[in-house]
Amino acid sequence: MENILEKTTTENLLSNRVKAMEASATLAMAAKSRELKAKGIDVIALSLGEPDFDTPEHIKQAAKEAIDANYSHYTPVPGYLDLREAISNKFKRDNNLDYSPEQIVTSTGAKQTLANLMMCLLNEGDEAIMPVPYWVSYAAQIKLAGGKVIEISTNIDTDFKCTAEQLEAVITDRSKIFLFSSPCNPSGSVYTKEELEALVGVLKKYPKITIISDEIYEHINFTDKHASIGCFEAVKDRVVTVNGLSKGFAMTGWRLGYMGAPLWLAKACGKIQGQFTSATCSITQRAAIAALGDYLEPTYKMKDEFAKRKKLVHGKLNEIEGLKVNDPQGAFYFFPDASSFIGKSTPAGEVINDMDELCMHILNEGHVAVVTGSAFGIKECFRISYAMSEEVLTEAMRRLKACLEALS
Repeated sequence: MENILEKTTTENLLSNRVKAMEASATLAMAAKSRELKAKGIDVIALSLGEPDFDTPEHIKQAAKEAIDANYSHYTPVPGYLDLREAISNKFKRDNNLDYSPEQIVTSTGAKQTLANLMMCLLNEGDEAIMPVPYWVSYAAQIKLAGGKVIEISTNIDTDFKCTAEQLEAVITDRSKIFLFSSPCNPSGSVYTKEELEALVGVLKKYPKITIISDEIYEHINFTDKHASIGCFEAVKDRVVTVNGLSKGFAMTGWRLGYMGAPLWLAKACGKIQGQFTSATCSITQRAAIAALGDYLEPTYKMKDEFAKRKKLVHGKLNEIEGLKVNDPQGAFYFFPDASSFIGKSTPAGEVINDMDELCMHILNEGHVAVVTGSAFGIKECFRISYAMSEEVLTEAMRRLKACLEALS
């Protein structure tokens, strides 16, 4: 008994699944930024994907009215019926997608929506195919559900988009999910309708594959031609369209994501959610009805402001010798290739061995927080969020340039 007690630690009390799970790199970098700020260091955090705008007034007003009207009780697990009707109307209006209210489930953020899907679809050893780079939580959620991540390599020269040929080459009899985002986090890449059509040409041959399209950045699309893969007749019956309020409506803290899915899968996700969280916040749901209505002027103004910032940051990044930069058409990120800086030395004589070390150097010496590309599946890049004012971004780019050019 004594030997058993001696070997017991808090670490081995934890489950293998949580020990195997990596912490979110974006949240980890945000935490490190806060630590430096607490020490009085002026850090510019370009690590989190959060609009710096406030929630529009008409949405806040709807929430206040909901509180006064006592919307303070449990709601149906997938959300109020009139909210799901509003989402159904939004899908038809904006995306030409036909999802009935019964096919819609609202959750505590799109992150929970995606987690529900992984838990419902994946058995041990099932394969989930994703173009690289991908959002940090995709891989963690797939692995937690027992699935295996199958990566499709891309790079800055292909605008971080995969081809139909690449997709077909990785499909096996264990393939269960094809998951992608457009506009993409972290690259900002946007798939055109023609590019999606080519992918559909492959996917239509494999009816056991469920297609998950993460469209959370739909409203921050500088092409003005957002395309949804669920529009294609050949695959629409097995497409899940994931969206939410955080990015397009500056509602990150409100926590509401939603999906349109085949009815069998929507019911399964409701079943899973019913055992974990039940429904999302009742007040947020009432505010969401206002957000998804026809008044989108605040969203359009926000997109226009992001377009100005993109132009500013693109110009500044192109001034940094050694960085390779493309021109992303959506979201509010740049994902420059900084591989030329690996192997260089800092002014203190320390060698930069990989992108993780480069990003920590940029934070500690340049006092700018960015996120290593290895968190998104690509070791040559790092992610910059330009969800900041032009004044702050100008200073951040000055610091970044000075920090990188000091390497030798």
